[in-house]
Amino acid sequence: MKKERIAFIGTGVMGASVVKHLVNASYDVTIFTRTKAKAKPLIALGAKWADTIGDAIQRADIIFTMIGMPSDVEEVYFSDHGIFANGHASQILVDMTTSSPELAVRIAEKASSLQMRSLDAPVSGGDTGAKNGTLSIMCGGQKELFDFLYPVLSVFGKQIVYQGEAGAGQHAKMCNQITVAGNMIGACEALAYAMKSGLDPDVMLKSVTSGAANSFSLSDLGPRIIKENYEPGFYVKHFVKDLNIALQETERLHLDLPGLQLARNLYTELLEKGYGEKGTQVLIKHYIN
Repeated sequence: MKKERIAFIGTGVMGASVVKHLVNASYDVTIFTRTKAKAKPLIALGAKWADTIGDAIQRADIIFTMIGMPSDVEEVYFSDHGIFANGHASQILVDMTTSSPELAVRIAEKASSLQMRSLDAPVSGGDTGAKNGTLSIMCGGQKELFDFLYPVLSVFGKQIVYQGEAGAGQHAKMCNQITVAGNMIGACEALAYAMKSGLDPDVMLKSVTSGAANSFSLSDLGPRIIKENYEPGFYVKHFVKDLNIALQETERLHLDLPGLQLARNLYTELLEKGYGEKGTQVLIKHYIN
């Protein structure tokens, strides 16, 4: 059976790994990203390069986007050089960017007006999940479309869950980021305590990651913190964006989440100190310099 032709817009830390999985699964993949030099390993692997979004999506059956900020999503979808201006009826749009639920609904409504279909499908699992093809994918849109896309999403995802109508995937991702925010504070405070109390943090992790306190923040990022490896699996600048979106949604829902507010404040401080390009585990620097 012939596989769908795919266009993939945005090949950053996680997007590049997703493209590798798709190419290795014998999908015809055309890519576009802002810096062609960063895409060279994917081109060498077999992905096709396009100089513009319009060129990338021209032959595509499915268009994936995995970019940085909601403003980038706005541009990629709604600008004159974007997807809606250059795509055509029957194309399927899958936005894997963590963005606002409201923007996901707008994309779905615009897509429907052009006889396209869309799914908001943000992911969790960081660079490790992307590399291993074990991402958690949270999907919002038509259930029929989710069922159709499931085999493709399974190429790079492990836990792929239909959350509800358009925007529901983004709401689920906000739940994920709220949880991660609390876990990162807990992981960094535990490691700071271990270091100050004279424990060997590696030995401490053996016990704590085997019990009820374990989390991705502790088991995956904890060893990086100990090694002072702050390279990004997920950028601080993107996490601040996510936490801001979550807080905007809590205001709309008349919900008070002080833990979320604390995490946003701590990460905003890191951003202001120049750590925006580092991974979220750099939060340890709030506790130990």
